[in-house]
Amino acid sequence: MTHDCVIIGGGPAGLNAALVLGRARKSVIVIDEGRARNRVTRETHGFLTRDSISPGEFRRIAKEQISAYPSVTFAEDTALSITGTDGDFQITTVQGQTFQSKKVLFAIGMKDLPMDIKGLSDVYGKSAFICPYCDGWELRDQPLVVIVKGADATHMAQVLSGWTKKITICTNGSDDLTDAQREELNQHNIPVYDSPIQSIESDNGMVQQVVLKDGTSIGCTGIFFRPKLMIGSGLPQAIGCELTETGAVIIDNLGKTNVSGVYSAGDAATHLHQAIIAASMGSLAGVGINNELNEEEWRNI
Repeated sequence: MTHDCVIIGGGPAGLNAALVLGRARKSVIVIDEGRARNRVTRETHGFLTRDSISPGEFRRIAKEQISAYPSVTFAEDTALSITGTDGDFQITTVQGQTFQSKKVLFAIGMKDLPMDIKGLSDVYGKSAFICPYCDGWELRDQPLVVIVKGADATHMAQVLSGWTKKITICTNGSDDLTDAQREELNQHNIPVYDSPIQSIESDNGMVQQVVLKDGTSIGCTGIFFRPKLMIGSGLPQAIGCELTETGAVIIDNLGKTNVSGVYSAGDAATHLHQAIIAASMGSLAGVGINNELNEEEWRNI
């Protein structure tokens, strides 16, 4: 069987694309390994009608609603390789399955690379976060440590200042902050510590203090940090998709890549990592794929 579209990735982007394509009566299979990046967090925020829902419950409801459209199916598996060209792609999986498809959508997200900070993994998703728009409200007016370097320090401090004025910057080692940037932070009463972080101390996932190697202890109830990321799969690059310098797939306004018949959506194709943005990108990609399939069928009559 040749599917109209194989969607690789079952997060908000992939699921919303599946919903659009299912409603458009296109045959779709969603391949997802079931290890979402946001599984470490308890709640998803900023998504209208779903604010504060858990990531797992979000996916459960999405799949339940998508099940109303019989042309969409799911495979709990990991896409391993992709070959072929527009109209005739072959995707093989870790479990040895092969799927044929006219179009492909990469909704593969990003993956966190390990950060060598003792204790960070204990608080990530519980009291340490990466996106103020996703979790700033829950930490409003609280003392926060921001682990960030360079110009990102002033940017992150400015963004967070709408939620709290109790901000401390930790660069976790030597940094390239300019004198002007340090003075700007100083004018806003934001201390900057350059000493490497020795550990993050917490209780049941709730941060209590950040301890530096010079002996400084910084009490706080929340952390924001810049993660080290890589694209969730090497398949886009393997088939020839162009990437940005930060590793995101380059797309047009409907998710189309430079490779004919190949689309991308969600965190894999943007630096704005929010569930509602990923879902909207999935919707747009679904529209783009459906339009392309309809146009091809129209011309072949």
